[in-house]
Amino acid sequence: MYFVYLVRCSDNSLYCGQTTELIRRVNEHNFNNKKSAKYTKGRRPVTLVYSEKFATFSQALKREYQIKHLSKSQKEALINSG
Repeated sequence: MYFVYLVRCSDNSLYCGQTTELIRRVNEHNFNNKKSAKYTKGRRPVTLVYSEKFATFSQALKREYQIKHLSKSQKEALINSG
């Protein structure tokens, strides 16, 4: 399984990523300086607000790309819809 996810940072910004282990990855964003995304390091804590599952890495990457190109209001609507 592959996951595409959105986390809300402490400054209310949203970060989108993909992973095979969702909880581990969110914990890395919050606690692990070496494996955290550069963007989230200065915006901790982060909270998981949305995720989707995919069977293949390719599907997850395509969806991540789509979500990253949404406006913030479109991402908020996505979060509120599911």
